[in-house]
Amino acid sequence: MQPDDHVCLCYRVSLRKLTNYMKREQPSVPSQLSECLGAGTGCHWCVPFLTRLHRQWQQGDDPDLPISPQEYANRRGRYHRSGRRDEAAERGE
Repeated sequence: MQPDDHVCLCYRVSLRKLTNYMKREQPSVPSQLSECLGAGTGCHWCVPFLTRLHRQWQQGDDPDLPISPQEYANRRGRYHRSGRRDEAAERGE
């Protein structure tokens, strides 16, 4: 993903916003990322991805998701149609 691609599609929260939030606020747990414009509080699709980003940040890595925005949106569409997360989403991939 590129910095301005949205991780939370419900509230249009970008990777850049989340990264800056983590640098500024130093969240101790992934759930605190919801304080960044409501990320993860809509359909909950992005929660595993937010957890992954938080883990990367805590390890000192640059938060990133190795997925194209189109594939990410496609997976979210499948999630909505099925009513459950797929295994890749559960792993934050």
